[in-house]
Amino acid sequence: METLIGKLSKAGAIYKVEDGHAGLPSMNLPGSEAAIGDSLHNPDGSVMSAGFFELKASEPVVYTYTYDEMKVVVQGEFIVTDESTGETTHAKERDVLFFPKGTTVKFETPDCGLGFFVGDRTFAP
Repeated sequence: METLIGKLSKAGAIYKVEDGHAGLPSMNLPGSEAAIGDSLHNPDGSVMSAGFFELKASEPVVYTYTYDEMKVVVQGEFIVTDESTGETTHAKERDVLFFPKGTTVKFETPDCGLGFFVGDRTFAP
């Protein structure tokens, strides 16, 4: 288990990461102001990973999920489109989203959005 973003501490079996949203690395997508980083991945052998995704008003981000993921909008808002159907939903602060494995999603925002995600994915060899 490795902490990629933030400051890790433990209280018994409980993991805590402070500032997991600070200093997110760019996704390096042309025309897009998007950043993402894991705060935790696979603690104690778990298949779960968690972190933050941030998008500022710019070109959309299109992503295909190779794992199941849930995302909570922490700040701002996202306009999310299922690329296979063209259907769109507007997710605001405290809304919860679920992306099934295999879904291709387009993320947009009129200003900015910060989401906290938890995914069923492993980094184990």
